[in-house]
Amino acid sequence: MSDASLHTPTQTGEAGFGDYFALLKPRVMSLVVFTAMVGLLAAPGGVHPFIAFCAVLFIAVGGGASGALNMWWDADIDAVMKRTTSRPIPSGKVAPGEAMAIGLTLSVFAVIMLGLASNWVAAGLLAFTIFFYAVIYTMWLKRWTPQNIVIGGAAGAFPPMIGWAVVTGGISLESVLMFMLIFMWTPPHFWALALFMKSDYKEAGVPMLTVTHGRKVTRAHILVYTILLAPLAIGTGLTSIGGPIYMVTAVVLNALFLWGAYKIWRRPEEAAKADMYRSEKSFFGLSLLYLFLHFGAILAEAALKPYGLGGW
Repeated sequence: MSDASLHTPTQTGEAGFGDYFALLKPRVMSLVVFTAMVGLLAAPGGVHPFIAFCAVLFIAVGGGASGALNMWWDADIDAVMKRTTSRPIPSGKVAPGEAMAIGLTLSVFAVIMLGLASNWVAAGLLAFTIFFYAVIYTMWLKRWTPQNIVIGGAAGAFPPMIGWAVVTGGISLESVLMFMLIFMWTPPHFWALALFMKSDYKEAGVPMLTVTHGRKVTRAHILVYTILLAPLAIGTGLTSIGGPIYMVTAVVLNALFLWGAYKIWRRPEEAAKADMYRSEKSFFGLSLLYLFLHFGAILAEAALKPYGLGGW
């Protein structure tokens, strides 16, 4: 039994709208909305703006439902980790049963409404995404293997595929590449965070790579995944969703990302402790910019295509 199991949330007051909204993990939801929107707008063809708005809204609701189910199941862990103790359930604002009910209700609502608004391929992908995040990652992988982030990263990589399917009714090379871009970016992004948050994961009994194999191995994994990510990201620029803007963005960002990963790999732990993990925190910040700018470049190419300026 981990220490996390000893912390049971207790109700301390009446929840407000902000507490229930926090259950949906709005920061994660914003990434879901953005990447889903990019996938939708980059897809060939197009849909009516109202359908596009509804589709992105229901995808966002589905992402929020996943977050609520994650918080319900992980309430014991959240009560231990410093950065999550203020979440609605461990802080006692929302009862675990409420969070589960909200998550399940919103999941069903989002999937059905997306199917009615667009097509059932997109709805099926959304349903699988919710299941993958809530069950495969949260309930199984997260507490079982140090590769939790590697496999579980698929959950956050589906939104652009769903957005693409809203327009096309299917899956293509381009939507798979957008999926892979997020999937391969996730491990170095989260492992960089884990390098300076190791004690949190250790106290909560989460088998993060830094806990099970140490920071030196984690640094090596960050470098390896970054090396594998670079050609994938740059190669995406040669497809129909790429173009000059994307290619320049990808080359510059991946050069910076590789350099950052190399510096992290070479750093001895003593040096990292001495400067409070400055390089690791810098790399983590760059990783946030990395994904936003890659998808921003895809969006720019799509926006310029009608004027004959985007793409190759």
